[in-house]
Amino acid sequence: MQQVQKPYLPSIKYIRGVSMLGVVAIHVGAQYLTNPTPNLHLVTLLEIVSRFSVPIFFFISAFGLFYKIDLNAPFSYGIFLRRRFKAVLIPYIFWSALYILHDNYFYGTGIPSREYAAEILFFGLAKYQLYFLVILIWFYILMPLWIRMLRNITREKFLMLFIGQIMFNYYSSYNVELNSFIAALPQDSLLKLCLMWRLNYWVFHYVFIFILGGFFGVHSQKFFQWIDARKGFIFVTFFTTLILFVGWFYRLINVKNYDILSAINTAHQLSPLGFLYTIAASLFLFMLFQCYRFARPIQAFIGYLGANSYMVYLIHPLAITYLSKWLAESGRLMTAPNTIIFFALTVIISLIASSTLKIFLNILKSDP
Repeated sequence: MQQVQKPYLPSIKYIRGVSMLGVVAIHVGAQYLTNPTPNLHLVTLLEIVSRFSVPIFFFISAFGLFYKIDLNAPFSYGIFLRRRFKAVLIPYIFWSALYILHDNYFYGTGIPSREYAAEILFFGLAKYQLYFLVILIWFYILMPLWIRMLRNITREKFLMLFIGQIMFNYYSSYNVELNSFIAALPQDSLLKLCLMWRLNYWVFHYVFIFILGGFFGVHSQKFFQWIDARKGFIFVTFFTTLILFVGWFYRLINVKNYDILSAINTAHQLSPLGFLYTIAASLFLFMLFQCYRFARPIQAFIGYLGANSYMVYLIHPLAITYLSKWLAESGRLMTAPNTIIFFALTVIISLIASSTLKIFLNILKSDP
């Protein structure tokens, strides 16, 4: 598929930076839940407000893919896969192997058999954040389908996709009969595995947000004009969905008497409100960074976060593991202040590791 010359968009890098902080917040929030009496508002910030951060990466990935290509030109599937697999598949396999070896050393999990290793790689089970790359790989494999959809998309088809996405995600997340069926399957059943880990590889959980990002990438000029003309609407929509999403979470706990973990597992990004919040957050962040100018130090900082977001995403579980070990050995609890410090240290350590690794790789590349 022919590349189209278009200007570089710093806003994509800025969104990556903010979203990376959200991903780290979710995983630090899981550590904070080891506190038997966590501060509910801090849990909300870490685990609910940040829920847009995973699906928005699919949005900006699609935007970046389709921003600089001619949708109507012939598509070279082989070349596309080679480039994308080099950027995603090879790092995925490398980091999966690294985490398997690390967890064997740190937790004594053992080296998996060939069959179990294949299961780990297929479902993205080597570490809790790696499933994102599995879904992204499936998006790449199915690229001809997305191209065809975008070539023929209409408002009516977008509406049908929107409704279908909500229904599909709701059924996958909350259907009692489906969960009962999965639980009744034999433990060694391949179907049980495929259904049990469906959130880790079923690309169709995120099709609408991906197609939306791709559509805006194809029609980027009109998209930028649209968000510039509707700043007020986007502001109101974002904060309305945020308030509704957070309010639902509080209601689950204070009215429905859910425990915090159950409420988090209910009010997730694939829920109807979570889905709407993700779309609103995607538009809000694009509008924020595309239509407004920030002070240079802020731009430099968020840009630095964005430039290192991929490496931080891959590395940060190691920082969380060793910071947790240090806290446990020092007798410190995950109080609210300690959790905030924990989050900051996780980001800082991951950024230092990312920058160091980049320098090392650049030295290797420049070595004759």
